[in-house]
Amino acid sequence: MHDIKGLIIFLAIGAVAGWLAGTLMKGRGFGLLGNIVVGIIGVVIGGFVFGLLGISAGGVIGAIVTATSGAALLLFLIGKIRKR
Repeated sequence: MHDIKGLIIFLAIGAVAGWLAGTLMKGRGFGLLGNIVVGIIGVVIGGFVFGLLGISAGGVIGAIVTATSGAALLLFLIGKIRKR
């Protein structure tokens, strides 16, 4: 039961972070599945970058900030690659 709850929370944070990043970077979201994927990749990127900077984000709000920052960086990089 605990694993399912953790998975649901993880997916919800990914969806929120993906939607926030999509709103910040492009002015719109990417749909539920797209937001989840962008948010989950954002968690990995944000965690890596924050770790390099020595920043530790705790709790749900910290996870959303970390994931949104990473997702925004991901979307920025994708935008730069597409313009080439």
